Amino acid sequence: MEEYLRKNFNLEAKRPSEEALMRWRSAVSVIKNPRRRFRMVADLAKRAEDGRKRTKLQEKIRVALYVQKAALHFIAAGKRVQYKLSKEVEEAGFGVEPDELSSIARSHDSQSLENHGGVEGIAKELSVSLKNGIASTDVSLRQSVFGSNRFVERPPKGFWMFVWDALQDLTLIILMVSAATSIGVGVATEGWPSGMYDGLGIILSIFLVVFVTAISDYKQSLQFRDLDKEKKNVCVQVTRDGCRQKLSIYDLVVGDVVHLSIGDQVPADGVFISGYSLTVDESSLSGESEPMAVNEGRPFLLSGTKVQDGSGKMLVTAVGMKTEWGRLMETLNEEGNNETPLQVKLNGVATIIGKIGLAFAVLTFLVLTTRFLVGKAMHHQIKKWSSSDALELLNYFSTAVIIVVVAVPEGLPLAVTLSLAFAMKKLMSDKALVRHLSSCETMGSATCICTDKTGTLTTNHMVVSKIWICEEIKAIKSNHVKENALKSSVSEGVLDLFLQSVFQNTGSEVVKGKDGREKTIGTPTETALVEFGLHLGGDPHAYNEEYKIVKVEPFNSVKKKMSVLVAIPNAGGFRAFCKGASEIVLKMCDKVVNAEGETVPLSEEQKTNISNVINGFACEALRTLCTAFKDIKETSDADSIPEENYTLIAVVGIKDPVRLGVKEAVQSCLAAGITVRMVTGDNINTAKAIAKECGILTEDGLAIEGPEFRNKTPQEINELLPKLQVMARSMPLDKHTLVSHLRNELEEVVAVTGDGTNDAPALHEADIGLSMGIAGTEVAKENSDVIIMDDNFTTIVNVVRWGRSVYINIQKFVQFQLTVNVVALMLNFISACISGSAPLTAVQMLWVNLIMDTLGALALATEPPNERLMQRPPIGRNVHFITGIMWRNIIGQSIYQILVLLVLKFCGKQLLMLTGPDATSVLNTVIFNSFVFCQIFNEVNSRDMEKINVFRGIFDSWLFMMVIVSTVAFQVIIVELLGTFAGTVPLSWEFWLLSVLIGAASLLVAVVVKFIPVKIPSKHQHHDGYEALPSGPERV
Repeated sequence: MEEYLRKNFNLEAKRPSEEALMRWRSAVSVIKNPRRRFRMVADLAKRAEDGRKRTKLQEKIRVALYVQKAALHFIAAGKRVQYKLSKEVEEAGFGVEPDELSSIARSHDSQSLENHGGVEGIAKELSVSLKNGIASTDVSLRQSVFGSNRFVERPPKGFWMFVWDALQDLTLIILMVSAATSIGVGVATEGWPSGMYDGLGIILSIFLVVFVTAISDYKQSLQFRDLDKEKKNVCVQVTRDGCRQKLSIYDLVVGDVVHLSIGDQVPADGVFISGYSLTVDESSLSGESEPMAVNEGRPFLLSGTKVQDGSGKMLVTAVGMKTEWGRLMETLNEEGNNETPLQVKLNGVATIIGKIGLAFAVLTFLVLTTRFLVGKAMHHQIKKWSSSDALELLNYFSTAVIIVVVAVPEGLPLAVTLSLAFAMKKLMSDKALVRHLSSCETMGSATCICTDKTGTLTTNHMVVSKIWICEEIKAIKSNHVKENALKSSVSEGVLDLFLQSVFQNTGSEVVKGKDGREKTIGTPTETALVEFGLHLGGDPHAYNEEYKIVKVEPFNSVKKKMSVLVAIPNAGGFRAFCKGASEIVLKMCDKVVNAEGETVPLSEEQKTNISNVINGFACEALRTLCTAFKDIKETSDADSIPEENYTLIAVVGIKDPVRLGVKEAVQSCLAAGITVRMVTGDNINTAKAIAKECGILTEDGLAIEGPEFRNKTPQEINELLPKLQVMARSMPLDKHTLVSHLRNELEEVVAVTGDGTNDAPALHEADIGLSMGIAGTEVAKENSDVIIMDDNFTTIVNVVRWGRSVYINIQKFVQFQLTVNVVALMLNFISACISGSAPLTAVQMLWVNLIMDTLGALALATEPPNERLMQRPPIGRNVHFITGIMWRNIIGQSIYQILVLLVLKFCGKQLLMLTGPDATSVLNTVIFNSFVFCQIFNEVNSRDMEKINVFRGIFDSWLFMMVIVSTVAFQVIIVELLGTFAGTVPLSWEFWLLSVLIGAASLLVAVVVKFIPVKIPSKHQHHDGYEALPSGPERV
């Protein structure tokens, strides 16, 4: 079976090939309900059609944006559409029509923008202040005139559509037709109403199955819908009511002033107000891979594009369906994610079992029909046919169809969806947003986690702890340090220079919050520096008013520094400031500010001393930064920021404490066989200190710097990887190289964290990309599989726990369902061959199908994870899904159930001393009751495939308990009250006790079976954790 599954139903979790997607679809057969089975499967034809549509639209947009020449603009100007203000717009107090406004940015119409007086003119017509933004009280008015920032979406399926989908089951349709025929024939032969009970019972059972299935599917769809909304809900920074605030992208309106930085998604169409080095990637819209610079000369920004570099502010001119992105989305279908590897694998399992079940159903029908015909021939009645004979053959056909209903495990692939939906919902409440279904599965197989340091292992709440300035180290004891703390040892000129470097060479901004107080917005490192400058008595607004910023080179993880060029008033010339990674900035300096506050040449001895200061800070787990400046006299250099000959001002040590619970979470990973590696851009000594504190770096572990790692050959990299625990001063390319080697050479299942735009390749390459919800950019989030909403490493471990839980829960359900399949098939076939009749009626089999399908999935596929899951090795790659342990349990339970039920079938009357006209009815009811209780207790057995104590934590899963209690309650109702329809008779308490004891005996059988050793195939270092057994089973 495994060989067949690997050949036809093997699928990569990320970026599966078109060939693999097509192969498993063509291999699937014996499907009762394609509409339901493939509900969560991508439509490849529609996807291809979308691709063609997108390409055509991108071509049109590219032509509109880049091919229009000045002559075309000139010609178009003569034929320009004249817009007249509508009454609604005039009454609202606006001076521009929504359609005209939206067309300006969409068509990059510079002439129209000029005609309106540029961005200032547009702002005036929109009644907005470019400094203070719109007033919150105007939001509803603007939404009514210009529209809301939402796209047209396909209406969600209602409950009755799920009922309709469930009714598309071919076997249920055949049963309904058979039941209708049975009612007709039954009434004709047995009269009204006794002739209708059998057929009506089948129809009622079918509707029960349909409604339970539809309710389960509908609930899943609601969960996925909520998660989908959360995935699309992007937050943006805007200025409203004169203060900066965070808004949902859905709350954005025309006239909003939006702040953009590296990695952001442009949330609407708009025009550029101000900014530095702003470039955007428009490939999602136009297909053009070359980034486009946005400035006063080319001021147009389009929704859906990504900020690749720089920062800026934009004025929103169109939202929702009036944007180019909205028009593009309108033409495309939403086909959702690819199917997951487990869904595909279980489709393969369902196909194999379905074929076997179909063969047994046909064989059973042939055996029953042959016996019937032979019986008629022996009584010389082969030419005499009555309506009762037709009813008998119809019952045989119904029995065969029922075998197909029970034998084809339609619920197997859908149980994966159910389990994933449950896990995703729980993870959402635990601060993890799963973007791709398959990642939830894959995370359970993770053998390695490559994690960032800042914000993931640490709190990301940074404060300046130490500073080296004027050749002296100062310890900062409190955040509430005042100006005189440094005045005693630092001259006023040096302090002024330091504060200017802090306030002007920054990506942070001091703004007024909603409460009227000033607050600092930016990255934690930038914020720590700016707040330190504020505590020293500095005024950022004063510096920005006195010195005009000419050029900015924002920080990125490749250069590891940020530079700015400012114009010096009166004296003329420029001043460049640079700050960043200590070693890098120190190498750029040839001078230093000494103890007297004078600029002096930087000797090698001083460089060594400063390096020792940096290392000393780093060994105390402080993040170190250097700040430097350079005065430039030549105006010709104003277009570029120098890279050398700087004067060092200060070395700053920033404290970022390790998060609570991180050390325990790392230990939990190590106990679970997961290697944790820290990959950071920080100084190696800082990285090592934090790694030791977290328990990542061990005595025999290796810490390496990015440049050294880059210079190694592939062979050398493979040799050092098993011991590598820390990589410092790394670039995004190093992270990508590390992930590639771990996956391809060591066959590890790698999870990697990332927050920056440059982390996107590594996130894309990894088996599971984990982006940060707080510090992460939109580009990083889009390339990730899971968003860690609180940026906490403990949450990552929780995702691993749930991933393992999903995998093993599906294994539990498969074990349970295959046991029912085997028992139902063999019981019906053997009974048909020997006695000429099936022991269970159609209604009874439909009830059993409901127990093993929808109810079984609800009970077993939704069990919450337990700590024992993190005490076993990872699953690893290419392991058998149906393990030896599962086959042992399935075969052991099946043999017990088949033997007991067959003994009851053929010797029950004697053993139970049944006599009288209702003896057969009582016996068949006991068999049915015992069969159901065997499944109920087998459900309990399936909670743990290896341990003897299957009751541990049973009350933690309220859904499991609810399903068990509901099943027992409904079984009592069927037997005691619905006998007319179900073919049962009320039982005495002795027979009820007997049925329960027969079912409960399967618990003892499970104990005995678990002592049977299972041969474990040898694996490489990451073996199948769910297949491995200790020398003997644990008792608890």
